[in-house]
Amino acid sequence: MKVFITGGTGCIGQYVTLAVAEKGHEAIVLSRTPDKYAPMSEMGNIKIVKGLMTDYELMAEYAKGCDAVISIALGWGNEPVSMLTNDTLATVNLLEISEKAGVGKFIFTSSTAAMGHNRPDMDEKYCNMPLNLYGSTKGAIEAYVLGFSQYFPEAGQEPKQVTMKRNVIRPGYTYATPCFAGGTTQLDSRFRDIADAVVNNKPVKITKHDGTQFLSAGQIAKAYVALLESDLNEEVFLTLAADYVTWARVAEMALEEYPDSSSKIDLEDKGWGSTPMLYNVDKMKRVFGLEFTGEDEIRAHVKWNLEIASKKAGK
Repeated sequence: MKVFITGGTGCIGQYVTLAVAEKGHEAIVLSRTPDKYAPMSEMGNIKIVKGLMTDYELMAEYAKGCDAVISIALGWGNEPVSMLTNDTLATVNLLEISEKAGVGKFIFTSSTAAMGHNRPDMDEKYCNMPLNLYGSTKGAIEAYVLGFSQYFPEAGQEPKQVTMKRNVIRPGYTYATPCFAGGTTQLDSRFRDIADAVVNNKPVKITKHDGTQFLSAGQIAKAYVALLESDLNEEVFLTLAADYVTWARVAEMALEEYPDSSSKIDLEDKGWGSTPMLYNVDKMKRVFGLEFTGEDEIRAHVKWNLEIASKKAGK
């Protein structure tokens, strides 16, 4: 397949692009700064092109002849209208562009933020109740992607059916050890903060019982490829690890990997319960046979962050 990927050099996207290419597909990747990602371009079936999510004419040109589009890029804004313009509108434009170009498959990258409030055993059937603009943006795009089954007809005409298969991947906390020098990692700084504290013998401040179902970008890329190569339509997949790992456990791993540190873990008790409310990821296992656990991958990411922190500290 020929696959057009937006955000294909980012935290998740770099691994999705490589996974798509390694499966023998051709990847065309939209990037604001393609020169930074020369190592990816050296693979014969990856082409990185310069452009923005709002370059609609450019995206229409690249979507021509593609079998699939994977939307991973995020446009940001600090207010409702700017979020709507930079991300929702941009992605919905790409959705329509893809259908008009004859693309067969469209995969949108959402987020558990679209679901909002944690509720017991949350799965793909739960109603979205976003708590912030980011979650609202993702939830709105999900609705457009899944609801774009036909064009509204003009008076007296039959509706035109949409033939493109449209699916949603809904990640949680996804982290990335860059897959090449100069590659991208997650924006969240907590792994880095833990590593810096351990290397510099400072207290590691953690909220007691705080954690998540961590998933690495390399793991989540497997879900993208499985969905890409399927014939599914109008499905949503929660893509998180099956197990819950606390930030305190991440700090323990850092201390295990850097035994010379005199740092201690400083747990702040905010009254959070010890039993987490987990997202139910059974659908990913049932449909694709994919089930991920976090600790081995997390430890590798911890070691990478410790190496960075050590170099920074001159140790």
